[in-house]
Amino acid sequence: MSRLISALAAAALLLAGSAQAQTRPDQVAFRALYKELVETNTTASVGDCTLAAQKMAAHLKAAGFPDKDLTIFSTPEFPKSGGLVAVYPGRDPKAKAILLLAHLDVVEAKREDWTRDPFTLIEEGGYFYARGASDDKAQAAIWVDSLVRYRTEGFKPKRTIKMALTCGEEGGGPFNGASWLAANRRELIDAAFALNEGAGGQLDEHGKRIAHTIEAGEKTSQSFTLEVTNPGGHSSRPVPDNAIYHLADALEKIRGYEFPVMINDANGGYLGKMSKVTGGEVGAAMAALVANPKDARADAILSKDPGLHTMLRTTCVATMLSAGHAANALPQRATANINCRIFPGVSRETVRDTLVKLIADPAVSVSKVVVSRGEANAPAPPLTPQVLGPIEKLSAEMWPGIPVVPILQAGATDGIALTAVGIPTYGVSGIFYEPDLGRIHGLNERLGVTSLYEGRDFLYKLVKIYADQP
Repeated sequence: MSRLISALAAAALLLAGSAQAQTRPDQVAFRALYKELVETNTTASVGDCTLAAQKMAAHLKAAGFPDKDLTIFSTPEFPKSGGLVAVYPGRDPKAKAILLLAHLDVVEAKREDWTRDPFTLIEEGGYFYARGASDDKAQAAIWVDSLVRYRTEGFKPKRTIKMALTCGEEGGGPFNGASWLAANRRELIDAAFALNEGAGGQLDEHGKRIAHTIEAGEKTSQSFTLEVTNPGGHSSRPVPDNAIYHLADALEKIRGYEFPVMINDANGGYLGKMSKVTGGEVGAAMAALVANPKDARADAILSKDPGLHTMLRTTCVATMLSAGHAANALPQRATANINCRIFPGVSRETVRDTLVKLIADPAVSVSKVVVSRGEANAPAPPLTPQVLGPIEKLSAEMWPGIPVVPILQAGATDGIALTAVGIPTYGVSGIFYEPDLGRIHGLNERLGVTSLYEGRDFLYKLVKIYADQP
């Protein structure tokens, strides 16, 4: 038995040595940085984004960044919701900077719900597991690591490279760092364009690469409150004028309404390229809808897929309900929350007006809910050759034959706050995800080890290309 144990131990050491030999030294250093950031709790309830920003600033200072090029910011009202702006000066003061954006905060996670401790980075079965392993500490760590590498190797870019790590993107608190910078310290982040989260590579259920996406626009998230008030009365004397009935009728009308299809560079580019990849009836419908956005048959085919349905239009859906005050009384108040994901360039007021017209009941008031990113609502940024060209070239080198596909992001990121003030922001990562998107926001969030390292290499090279563009 002892000989068997010794043999197994020797084999384990041999395998460990082989695995270590395949890991580049710079990946080891990056993994340590990534682990430190992931294991710094930055949830809205008990976390500290300012601490995470300070830790990342320490890595940059150790690499030689002077204090004048590092700005840790926060407000007295929200001391733990701070962030970091770093500046890597370019050699041409007339060339506009490029901005690297990522958020430090993460969604809440309860230890009792997870298989593993959500705030301990665990590598297992080819994946990194932890809250924030992907969203968005992977990209935040890559940005910091890239700046360290540039400084260490003496890279002298034509354009200045800026990095902003912010807090509040996940909406768990009242402070949003990206919006605050755009409104209060625009000079710190001013740039020709920004690179952000919001896109990545797509893998099928077998792990095969399908497409490499770039986010070229995103929807605006806006909730509206429907409210009906009524004098109420005793439930033994019911009347037709019932607050709950008014609200129910309004919800039924919203349920049956479809906003019209809208096509722009982002979703049009996606449908056009993916029509060839997908093929069949769905591929034909993709091509048909790009040619004619009013093609009802093509819309019906694509809208069977919730992801495609939401990419094509503004959507509004009921998410919360509250009504009545006693079991034996007519309701005096009934409210519902309607969450809308608004197509780029369409105003919140336009959507509200549509809801009011659709409901057609003066008893139902429709009011906007305050949003953490402010009132930003911008059209999708243009996919210029200056932006798209380097992504296509580098992607072809790293993943031959995999198409670069524009997408419209149905979710919301901090990019919308920057695009709204004139800094076009694009989502790109080079990180490939399986169909479950790495369980982002859910239990046991994970990211493929190989995918993370490939994304790191991709973004490091991509930023270098942009930084030396004329």
